[in-house]
Formats: sequence, structure tokens, C-alpha cells
Amino acid sequence: MADKPVRADKATAVAELTENFRGSTATVLTEYRGLTVKQLTELRRALGQQAKYSVAKNTLAKRAAGDAGIEGLDALFTGPTALAFVSGDVVEAAKGLRAFAKANPALVIKGGVFEGKALSADEVNKLADLESREVLLAKLAGAMKGNLTKAAGLFQAPLAQVARLGAALQEKREKEGAAEA
Repeated sequence: MADKPVRADKATAVAELTENFRGSTATVLTEYRGLTVKQLTELRRALGQQAKYSVAKNTLAKRAAGDAGIEGLDALFTGPTALAFVSGDVVEAAKGLRAFAKANPALVIKGGVFEGKALSADEVNKLADLESREVLLAKLAGAMKGNLTKAAGLFQAPLAQVARLGAALQEKREKEGAAEA
């Protein structure tokens, strides 16, 4: 009978982790060995509202990932593992984790999952190298505006050429008329 509450707690933990895997746009797995409680609190605060950082047992996290339909993470569930469930901008969360890892070398980024695809630690760092969503959208809008301006110029060019051609013909007729008179 003493095992039943423990198993119920484990089932609850797996269900919560599974829901976190399903509800997040990305998940980053880290090793936190050597970090103090104060440092982990700073990390949670640095991630803010865009990510939930939680420590989990490897067996429970592995089972939750499987239940959520995520594959390719089994090799990463070794040693002390903490998961950053990202619900906001993935790039900003990856940048925050990388910056914290630079300041605190005890935090090691193991890898993660983004849009159902397993990522290596290098791929998570490449995500951190990207510009934020807002910057990318602004660049896209600027590029589209530039292309629309070019298109408008191209559409106006034939009209301007016709007008110049008409003016040139009128000048030519005026010169011919003056020469005949």
C-alpha cells in the first residue's frame, strides 16, 4: 500500500510533463549539475513568462516525451536533467539559456525539440544565433515594401516611355513643319 501514493505521484508527474511537452513550441534539455538554488532561480527569472524551467527525473521525462509523441531525445536523458518548456519566442528563450550558460558554465545545453523534431546542442545554439521574430518580420516587411516599390516603378515605366515618345514625335513634327514653311 505504501507504493500506491508514490505511483500516483509519478503518474501525476508524467501527465504534467506530457502536457508541458504538448503545450510548448519547443523544449530545451539542460544539465544543471553544480548550479545553486539561487542560480536556478535567476535562470527561471531570466526566462520570464516565455518558458517554464523545471527539474525532472529522467525516467519520468523520457516516458512523458514518449507519451507526447516526441522521439529522438532518449540519449539526452542522462545525468541531472532540467527542461525548459518554451511557450513564447523560441529564439529569445534559446538566447537566454545560452547567455546564462556563458555566465554559469555549470549549465550545459544538451539539446531539445522544436516543432516535433529533435535538436542537438549545436542546433539549439544556432537557434540562439537567429534574430528575434519581431526583427525578422520587420526585415520581411521592408523587403516586401522594397519589391512593391520596384514593381510600381516597372508598371509606370511603359507609361513614361509612351509619354516621352509622344513628346519626341511632336517635336519632330514641329521641326519638319518649320522646315517646310
